[in-house]
Amino acid sequence: MTWKLGKPNGGELLSKNCKRSREIVNETEKELQILQDNYQEDNIVTLEWQEHIRRRPGMYIGKLGDGSSYDDGIYVLLKEVLDNSIDEYMMGFGKTIEITLSERQVTVRDHGRGVPLGKVKDVCSRMNTGAKYDSKAFKKSVGLNGVGIKAVNALSSSFFMVSYRERQAKEVFFKQGILLNESEVIPADQPNGTRVEFTPDPEIFGEYHYREEHIEPLLKNYVFLNTGLTILFNGKKFFSKNGLEDLLNEKLTLEELYPIIHLHGEDIEVAITHTTQYGEEYYSFVNGQHTSQGGTHLTAFREAAARVIKEFFNRNFEYSDIRNGIVAAISIKVEEPVFESQTKTKLGSKEMSPGGVSVSKYINDFLKKELDNFLHKHAEVAEIIQKKILDSEKERKAIAGVTKLARERAKKANLHNKKLRDCRIHYNDMRSDQREKSSIFITEGDSASGSITKSRDPNYQAVFSLRGKPLNSFGLTKKIVYENEEFNLLQAALNIEESMDELRYNKVIIATDADTDGMHIRLLLLTFFLQFFPDLVKKGHVYILQTPLFRVRNKKKTLYCYTEEERLSAIDELGPNPEITRFKGLGEISPDEFRHFIGEDIRLDRVTMRKEDLLKELLEFYMGKNTPERQNFIIDNLVIEEEGIA
Repeated sequence: MTWKLGKPNGGELLSKNCKRSREIVNETEKELQILQDNYQEDNIVTLEWQEHIRRRPGMYIGKLGDGSSYDDGIYVLLKEVLDNSIDEYMMGFGKTIEITLSERQVTVRDHGRGVPLGKVKDVCSRMNTGAKYDSKAFKKSVGLNGVGIKAVNALSSSFFMVSYRERQAKEVFFKQGILLNESEVIPADQPNGTRVEFTPDPEIFGEYHYREEHIEPLLKNYVFLNTGLTILFNGKKFFSKNGLEDLLNEKLTLEELYPIIHLHGEDIEVAITHTTQYGEEYYSFVNGQHTSQGGTHLTAFREAAARVIKEFFNRNFEYSDIRNGIVAAISIKVEEPVFESQTKTKLGSKEMSPGGVSVSKYINDFLKKELDNFLHKHAEVAEIIQKKILDSEKERKAIAGVTKLARERAKKANLHNKKLRDCRIHYNDMRSDQREKSSIFITEGDSASGSITKSRDPNYQAVFSLRGKPLNSFGLTKKIVYENEEFNLLQAALNIEESMDELRYNKVIIATDADTDGMHIRLLLLTFFLQFFPDLVKKGHVYILQTPLFRVRNKKKTLYCYTEEERLSAIDELGPNPEITRFKGLGEISPDEFRHFIGEDIRLDRVTMRKEDLLKELLEFYMGKNTPERQNFIIDNLVIEEEGIA
């Protein structure tokens, strides 16, 4: 076969290409030889169990963190210990769990059966060792893989466990997973149960601190899901009589439209109500474990609840209208559940037990019977639900005319303008252990967005630039989200129009100047999120970026200060006459400096909501039309501030 090249010098070109190809082959062979020379038997390493956990902690506890976030690793360690105590309670042993936190040391004492004394060391230090492989001992347990307590041991600078059984005890003491002492079986006058003491290792977690505001919600969930259980935390009592009904009452930030529907079954409990808020809000649990990312049970529940209500009214309602404003919780118990990660935040099981009925069918059959019966017996509740659905339907149809045009505008804007400087990797495209990295900064203008854009990590950090102050959306309907260009583009950038499940970024970071205009823009954005996308806040996705107010430096050192106290301390540290710069806006901070503030040392304040915040009243006061009342509040607080300074 003859190859004809299209140019006169094709033969010469072919010759050069062949020569270069031979050179590439030779270079590749050399590289392979180097790799082969460097890959010998000595390169094969077998790690001890504790060393593997310490080298790869993310495989076992997710992220590390310093305790400032509710899902940091130190709270996972506490939860791993507590889960064992909760499993004892679920099996009918021990009604009280005592937790003591002193500095960084955590002590958990339960009153269950206690670990069999001959196996105390093994359950702490031998991987894949535990009683929960035997479904007779733990039928519907949280911890299944025999890993959790070993991770606590390996990642702690000190770890102590004592088990009490039938007036005998056995103690073990470890440091970083290495056994230092193991007692003989000794007499004891303590009631049955287990006491675990551990201190997370600063070599792994750095300068961390436990925060009670992240521990208490965890403990509340435990008692909501285990009615009759008492948890004492540093002497404070946590107890629930009404289970998921108490949980919803704790989580509601707006008044319910009707009393909470609370239904029980053998392995299922649900609580349902509606409020005037937009969107859907769910809390899901499996075997007492908060599945914050949902899973097969939550998917089945959302579908089944909407279907039952639709069939009850025998109307062609849209599921989205039925679920708009719903606040609900579901808890199920599954034998040998399969989770999608060691931290157990998403259920993957499709069956209630191996070879048994499907999760979907079980939940659907339960709701078809119990929820349908409830609606037939409580006509007044059914009437309120129907009115809520009709109101949602009316509003949806009212905005139908603008949504198509709005989507087209948003799509065009994302493609052709510079409002959104996107990142390469998004939340739903990442592994679960990486999703924390994905974020979007919402800034107030080109100069600030330019500085952040030049400083960011383009793989994980996006930037959205506002054009001036957004509209005050308080009291407006969702139609404004589509009619207002800024809100429409922001919604499109976040990808939350249809569902929070499609959110493109784990952290939505409001990055405004530290002045009155910046604070005002911050309030306007928070009002927008709280009005139309409250679940974005409730699920912990919204943050405020903290940037330094001052730069204090001399020829040898530069310090960035976030408060007046830090500024004074920096002046003392650097000596007389340092150069002091007051940053009035984000645009004044150079990109080189900005890298310090949005990298690993980023300071973020998570926006949270609690029932006692009284959302409706809060927004009404700060963003409503009560100008004189708000003005008096500002004046009164200014006077207090001036007196404090004086």
